Amino acid sequence: MEEKEVSVINVIPFIDIMLVLLTIVLTTSTFIAQGSIPIQLPKAAKGASAALQGHTIEINRDGRLFLDGQPTSLPLLKQSLSAVDRAAPVLIRADRSLLLQGFVEVLDSVTQMGFKKLSLQTESING
Repeated sequence: MEEKEVSVINVIPFIDIMLVLLTIVLTTSTFIAQGSIPIQLPKAAKGASAALQGHTIEINRDGRLFLDGQPTSLPLLKQSLSAVDRAAPVLIRADRSLLLQGFVEVLDSVTQMGFKKLSLQTESING
């Protein structure tokens, strides 16, 4: 039996696989983007380089609080953080259009509880 020499490579299966992978990536990225809390961060000359691993407190433009992505209130926030190690870092993300009083109340509560590693996430002016 003679073997035939292959003169053409069939790339259609490769293209099919790439289209399926592209569909999976686009679908996944859509779900990831929709699952976030909409916050427009304030701008600063230098944005935060890397967030520390710890707890994240988010305040949206309506003043609603979220602890690690879960809705909460100020009393429940204090109760949840009371069981946390005071050496754990806390990241505060607040919408730029939030009234200052809402941010100050959260910051004051966290500092009164004894947390020392606090950081505020901002957006870089350039990006």
